[in-house]
Amino acid sequence: MAGRAGGDMKEPMNEQAVANIYGSMRAELNQIYSKITELEMEVSEHSLVMGAIQPLDPTRRCYRMIGGVLVERTIKEVLPAVQRNKEGLEAVIIRLNEALEKKKKEISEFEAKYKIKIRKSDGEVKDDNERKEGSAQGVLVGPASTNE
Repeated sequence: MAGRAGGDMKEPMNEQAVANIYGSMRAELNQIYSKITELEMEVSEHSLVMGAIQPLDPTRRCYRMIGGVLVERTIKEVLPAVQRNKEGLEAVIIRLNEALEKKKKEISEFEAKYKIKIRKSDGEVKDDNERKEGSAQGVLVGPASTNE
C-alpha cells in the first residue's frame, strides 16, 4: 500500500506524504526555472558572439571551443554553427516553457485537490526579526582602536 501511495500520486496516505509530494513538485518546478534561466543566458552569449563576428571578414581566423577543445576555424565556418546552436537552444527553451506551464497546472490542481494553502512569509519574517533582535541584544561593537 505504501508503494502505491508513492508511485501513483493519486491518494497519498497522510499529510506528511502530501507535503513530501508537494515539496518534490515544487523542487521540479524550481529546477525547470533554473534550467530555462541558464539556457537563456547561453542564448544571450551566442547572440553576443554572432554580433561580434558578423561584421568581420569571413576568411578571418577565429577559435571555437568544442567539447573542451579549442579549435581554429574561419568565421564563415563558425557563424552558421553558432546560429544553429542558438536556434537549438531557443527550441529547448520553448519546450521547457511548455513543461513549466504543465507543471504549474499540475501543482495548482494538486493544491486544489488537497486544499493546500501557502503561508505568506509576513508571519515568518516577523518571527525572524524578533529572534534577530533578541539574539543581537546586548552586543556592542565599536571602532577598532589603533593607538593602543
